[in-house]
Amino acid sequence: MQQDPKLLLKKYTDGECSEEEKALVESWYQELNNINAHHSLSNHPNKNLVEQTKKEVWSALSIHKNKNNNGTFLWLKVTSAAIVLIAFSVYLFLYRPHQKASPTRQVAKVSDIAPGGNKAFLTLANGKKISLTDAANGELVKEAGLVIQKKADGQLIYTAGNSAGSASGSQYNIIETPRGGKYQINLPDGTRVWLNSGSALKYPLNFTGYFRKVELKGEGYFEVAKDKTKPFLVKTAQQEVEVLGTHFNISSYTDEAVVKTTLLEGSVKVKANTGDSKVSAQEILKPGEQSQLSSNQIKVGPADLESVMAWKNGDFVFEGDDLKSIMRQLSRWYDVEVIYQGNFEKLRFGGYVSRSKNISSVLNIMASTGKVHFEIIDKKIIVTNNK
Repeated sequence: MQQDPKLLLKKYTDGECSEEEKALVESWYQELNNINAHHSLSNHPNKNLVEQTKKEVWSALSIHKNKNNNGTFLWLKVTSAAIVLIAFSVYLFLYRPHQKASPTRQVAKVSDIAPGGNKAFLTLANGKKISLTDAANGELVKEAGLVIQKKADGQLIYTAGNSAGSASGSQYNIIETPRGGKYQINLPDGTRVWLNSGSALKYPLNFTGYFRKVELKGEGYFEVAKDKTKPFLVKTAQQEVEVLGTHFNISSYTDEAVVKTTLLEGSVKVKANTGDSKVSAQEILKPGEQSQLSSNQIKVGPADLESVMAWKNGDFVFEGDDLKSIMRQLSRWYDVEVIYQGNFEKLRFGGYVSRSKNISSVLNIMASTGKVHFEIIDKKIIVTNNK
């Protein structure tokens, strides 16, 4: 049934849409997002009006783009709903009728897949392995001056007294988050670390010596406790990051082409881990910058902090990301296998969605564009082209 765009958009901005209606409105936005200057506008009888409509929508969105509390996609949530209503009405009636309509398709699913949560395993220096997911809140370990506590909110807190001794600096614990897991840990020096899914952090029971050194696999966000006498060093397979006290994020997944280090506060030195200090590339980052390391080469540029920090804040934020990059994030958080049937190299999407939603909520948004179709079978996502 044909929907009245003005009424439907008003329901959307008032938060009264059904899930199907939300998907339809968001597919309109995605269609607008995919329009470019060469996309059949040259001979359009209302070209100037359509172009003006696009400018008004982009202006409204760029100023007021926001998220609501329940984390659904809010590309259209703006202060002045009238601007969006008028602009989209003009767009829909003057532009969309000239396009070949793509029917909105929902994700085909045998069963939905729930999001990840606080899941991790702690391997102690003596080899004992503790499932932090199942462990009760309170003290987990108390020995040799070291106390490890699990808090009600899921974070892990270390307290190391002087009696822990210098020998503890050569003893290491490892905390690992599985696919579909995340965890926060407070290290013995007060440094706080958030681990994304499919990640691991190796660290000493107590920091001794010149460096406070840890090893990271996957992705972690660090708020390093300030100590000018002991620089903090994060080592990954491809690089080292040295700091005194600062906030930064490192993404070093093995299935990603580049290692990304993003600085939010303070200063860090990023160094390629080539094994030869005389020829290793290195850069010093300023707040708001991101380094990208690939093939022992480091490139530095401005960072999209909102997108980088989305995982820690409980969201997915996509800023024109390619489909396969998005699906890699989803595969880690929902612990699923992704199977592609077709060519998706040119497909890009943008928007917000909460990581607390079932996977179908994320996939339905992309499927609503009519460009791609998803099928959920057990723990597999089959991605196909819409034809």
